[in-house]
Amino acid sequence: MLAMQADEVLNVSHAAAGSLAGSLDERMAHAVMRRLVAKEHVFCEGDDRQHVFRVEDGVIAVYKTLPDGRRQIIDFAYPGDLIGLGVLSEHVLSAQATVPSRVRCLSAASLERMAESDASLALKLYKSVCQELAATRSLLVTVGQRSAIERVAAFLIALHRRTAASGSSIIKLAMRRSDIADLLGLTIETVSRTLTKLRIMGVIDIEQGGSRVQLLDQARLVELANE
Repeated sequence: MLAMQADEVLNVSHAAAGSLAGSLDERMAHAVMRRLVAKEHVFCEGDDRQHVFRVEDGVIAVYKTLPDGRRQIIDFAYPGDLIGLGVLSEHVLSAQATVPSRVRCLSAASLERMAESDASLALKLYKSVCQELAATRSLLVTVGQRSAIERVAAFLIALHRRTAASGSSIIKLAMRRSDIADLLGLTIETVSRTLTKLRIMGVIDIEQGGSRVQLLDQARLVELANE
């Protein structure tokens, strides 16, 4: 597994270390913080699954490498999301920062022991797994059935729902166009052309060099996504 390079470790008291009933937030507050530069991996497919990670800042692309070397992004993880969950001893996916990011690292074995005695934690982990499954199912529909404009519109809507501040119409594209293309099963050129088309239609506005998007007509965007 990639070497853990922690730059911040908080001291854990003996009582906190011994208590399996502590909440996930309490545990994570005492977990190792790891800083990542853009394109740095949290873990790679085939690595031993020793830790579960919670995204504190930035965006993490979770992806599968296809036999021919192409990359299929399964989902993006945002602050508050857990990555690295599973029952196998090895990671079946890779996770890579799209921008400078921070994650907290908690022993997978410790988390599983905690869940055995903490029903609320077990429920949180169950919900996290369900969200991953829902994202995978949505991706299958998006890539298999939707047109380019439907795919990009659906992506913008999902990003707004997951990351936008309450009442805000602004979303930040904290990933490259190539990352979006690898998620949606499109080329970089098609993603760029489709964003431009949505801007010309008056549905969105693209600001600050393409890193910020304002949703001008959310109802129309939902219609274009065919949701």
